[in-house]
Amino acid sequence: MAKSDKKSVSKKGRAKKDPARKDAAKKRSAKKGAQLESVSATAETDQPTLVDFWFDPTCPWAWLTSRWMLEVEKVRPVKTIFHVMSLSVLNEHRDVSDDYRRMLNANWAPVRIALTVWQQYGQEQLAAFYTALGVRLHHHKEGVHRSTLVAALNDVGLPPELADAGETGDNDDALRWSHHEGMDLVGKDVGTPVLKINGAAIFGPVMSPIVTGEEAGRMFDAVVRLASYPGFFELKRSRTVAPIFDGIGG
Repeated sequence: MAKSDKKSVSKKGRAKKDPARKDAAKKRSAKKGAQLESVSATAETDQPTLVDFWFDPTCPWAWLTSRWMLEVEKVRPVKTIFHVMSLSVLNEHRDVSDDYRRMLNANWAPVRIALTVWQQYGQEQLAAFYTALGVRLHHHKEGVHRSTLVAALNDVGLPPELADAGETGDNDDALRWSHHEGMDLVGKDVGTPVLKINGAAIFGPVMSPIVTGEEAGRMFDAVVRLASYPGFFELKRSRTVAPIFDGIGG
């Protein structure tokens, strides 16, 4: 027994002094730690980043940005949450041209209906209605008419009677609340779209045409980086092209 114990102790002693075994143990430990970190990182990225997006369905620039966000969702762990704002509310007490005022007066109906869809049917149906209406307004140039609004509701299986909400101001307090929830984050000098990412809100980005694929993801990364700096306010140049919808699906 004494001899066996001595041999066992001798082996343990050699193991402690063996550099190769010591290095192998360190590598196994490091590999295990890396695997745990990888699992932890994967668990964190399983939850998408929520991007709050305020839009007026009649704005072609907001439409382009919204389609870009859907492209971003394909290449980044991002989920877009749509909210209604209103250019009619934004410009309600501003001095604008007669033509623009007539357009704003007509544009109350789409945002009132969009808000009602959100209230009664939730976020997913709001996003679907926005897509259906956007295709009709911006791609097919159908115009802001009751027939267009009813057709968009029918496209996504919503009751056509919801179009009635566009003809009254009974729910305009809720519309203004939704509008100001986003617009108050960025101030009075901007319009739509407004994005809120990781608690930071910005106007834009405004682009034409949109980018797709990994390039859309890289642009999103840049927007997040800029928006995250509280001292960043503006990056802008004059628009030299009209909204380009070619190749953008609904």
